[in-house]
Amino acid sequence: MANRDQLAGKRVVIFGFGRQGAALARWLPTVGAEVVVTDSRSAKQLNLRRRDYPGARFFLGGHPEDVLIGARCICISGGVPLDLPVLVLARERGIPFTNDAQLFLERCPAPVIGVTGSAGKTTTTALVAKIIANSGYEVWVGGNIGNPLIEELPRIKADHIVVMELSSFQLELMTQSPSVAALLNLTPNHLDRHGTFENYANAKANILRFQGPADVAVLGWDSPGGKVFEPVVAGELLAFSLYEMVPHGAFMLGSRLLVAGSASFDMNPHVVCEREDIPLRGDHNVLNVLAACAITGGMGLAIDRPGIMPEVMRAAICDFKPVEHRLETVRTIDGVTWVNDSIATAPERLLAALSSYDEPLVLLIGGADKELPWEAAIQVALRKAKHIVIFGEDGEKQVATKVMNLLGILRVGDEQFSRVPTLEAAVARAAEVATAGDIVLLSPGGTSYDAYVDFAERGTRFRQLVSEL
Repeated sequence: MANRDQLAGKRVVIFGFGRQGAALARWLPTVGAEVVVTDSRSAKQLNLRRRDYPGARFFLGGHPEDVLIGARCICISGGVPLDLPVLVLARERGIPFTNDAQLFLERCPAPVIGVTGSAGKTTTTALVAKIIANSGYEVWVGGNIGNPLIEELPRIKADHIVVMELSSFQLELMTQSPSVAALLNLTPNHLDRHGTFENYANAKANILRFQGPADVAVLGWDSPGGKVFEPVVAGELLAFSLYEMVPHGAFMLGSRLLVAGSASFDMNPHVVCEREDIPLRGDHNVLNVLAACAITGGMGLAIDRPGIMPEVMRAAICDFKPVEHRLETVRTIDGVTWVNDSIATAPERLLAALSSYDEPLVLLIGGADKELPWEAAIQVALRKAKHIVIFGEDGEKQVATKVMNLLGILRVGDEQFSRVPTLEAAVARAAEVATAGDIVLLSPGGTSYDAYVDFAERGTRFRQLVSEL
């Protein structure tokens, strides 16, 4: 007889009915939990079909205190602020908080590789999964990328491998770390949610904080935040670097990528590939590839699987396709190439995109601001872009407002930029000013929440607009 789940017979309240909340609302009744869902949006805004969730009760259009009646556990979806008055009250009442990622880790029968960082999480996660799959393992990919995975638990077997992307929102609540945990980099991000950089860093550190001596941590050695986390590491430490020959992990030497220090093949450095073999632009993507090599080469140090051999890594790298919305070439028309980098939801990501091109740029920036500094990104943008199109409505927390103020301080002439209200107008303006040989780059630097559900919806809309030119 199967073991009874610890949530069976308990009332669980889900805050936030996005992708994670919906997955939980379907999964929790299967383990015998009583489900209550609350969201600030209405059923119409959520496009909710209640018949798809027969085991759930809904409180929509707000978060009444009544949702806490009888609650034994609260599941918080990513993006739901923890300072909501009803959540503050729940803490005072001692109701424990959790989320889909924590519940999954507690129950997953397979070894888990976790990936986080301020940038590069999705590309690294996808490449790690591809390398492992090419080596013959059954791989599950999810978490903050695509499928939340909680509903897949009945299908995941002990001899499979799980690769999870984890966000700071998920990690903030977690008290369990994966066996192999990668913290790619750390730069200011999501300060609108976490308040301070210290709070944000503490959330990220949870991917390492609960590891044991038999686990593996993988750190980005070039990131300002990378080496800071070395004291948190309890088990084996691997690193990756563009500039430093790390003894355990992966690094660049000249134009070659090497992996070293994995007991799976031997402790000596082995060439994986040449930089020109990587079908992705930019140093940031070379770092993502190095991270994937360090993770897959050293995973056998923590889980009962051999590390992946360099030739398998190389084949997967050479065949890897850019993940959509990440420096994704949409089309070339009349000699102008249109690139979708909607994932750039922070100035740091915009800087990475700018460094990836030497061609003349027409740059599209805008969206909602995360209370992050823009000075460095705008200085580089003014040097590299022949024209900057700033899109978005006026508002105190909009990128457009902050950037326009900054351009005024810098006394930038009107001919160097255009100001438009929407992404549609930005694409139209870019089509007017771009000439053959130019790159039109959507790399907004702000979140999509001023006009779109998420960066993917914004990127999809951009692709549609470009296809109609």
